[in-house]
Amino acid sequence: MAPAFSWKRTPRSEELIETKDHDFSVARKRMVADQIVQRGISEERVLRAMLKVPRHLFVEDALGPMAYNDRPLHIGLGQTISQPFIVARMLQALDLKPGERVLEIGTGCGYLTALLAETVGHVYSVERISDLILKARRILKHLRYQNITLRLGDGTLGWAKHAPYDAIIVSAASPQIPQPYLDQLGEHGRMILPVGGEEVQELTLVHRRFGKWETRTLSGCRFVKLKGKHGFKVS
Repeated sequence: MAPAFSWKRTPRSEELIETKDHDFSVARKRMVADQIVQRGISEERVLRAMLKVPRHLFVEDALGPMAYNDRPLHIGLGQTISQPFIVARMLQALDLKPGERVLEIGTGCGYLTALLAETVGHVYSVERISDLILKARRILKHLRYQNITLRLGDGTLGWAKHAPYDAIIVSAASPQIPQPYLDQLGEHGRMILPVGGEEVQELTLVHRRFGKWETRTLSGCRFVKLKGKHGFKVS
């Protein structure tokens, strides 16, 4: 069985962030004001999280000066960290609440994982690339989060052990919504994910109500491919 790692956020994490990224704090505030608020994101918990989490720590040092630009950045191994606005839009669409349990598919560098940890009760995150999950684990541990559990494995299977989830967020595109996600979403749960092929994708919001799933398309989008048993074939 793949290993899992857990830890909780402590009050010292905020102090640690402020001492480590003082030079980036102005850029982070500008990112939220100009890219997030000005484009319609108003959820207070989302804004607070994006003001706090140091995005530059999740990218390579050479990309640090671009960390707060409104663009995706490569994190290696064919993966990217999504642009700040699309991350904020996905989080706001999920209408997350304190104490909720969230499944994240595609840990990547761990940036979205940290934002979720600032917003909900516990985050369960699955990543299929070992080098990425090891890096994410190191950064998240450095920031002293403990309400996160990471797992290395096929993200298209979800994580049945901890289901049902109040929300599911997927950072890679699948040709269709994987059935395990629908099965693992709790009653009144919400899920957001890109659905489509390599070129044409739609950001899709799913609500589960009374055992049925209601879907709504939010916009076009462009994500890396979701690979695994219920997604694109792993090459």
